[in-house]
Amino acid sequence: MTVFYILIGLIVVVAFLLLVVIMVQNPKGGGLSSSFGGGGTQQLGGVKKTGDFLDKSTWVLATSLLVLILLASTSLIQSNGGKTREIVKPGAATETPVPQTSTPASETPATPAE
Repeated sequence: MTVFYILIGLIVVVAFLLLVVIMVQNPKGGGLSSSFGGGGTQQLGGVKKTGDFLDKSTWVLATSLLVLILLASTSLIQSNGGKTREIVKPGAATETPVPQTSTPASETPATPAE
């Protein structure tokens, strides 16, 4: 179960990094940020190849997030022995008793007249 918690921690870190990388990127189509004065005229740190790095890091982080999620799911299933969790405790009654209904008058046996 500790492997599962380690993978969950890694998933949170990678998801946060992916969020940061996506927010830093300059939108290609202008989008909403160009209407607030960004306009795409400024470059991050004056480097022209920043966009390539951000694109590649987005793909790497997204792929690693997917792989970590699959690994966490697999480790959780293996730690449970391939069984799903039971909501009902073992040994508890799983069937509810059906209440007895009264029998209709047509089915009741007739009492002999004296």
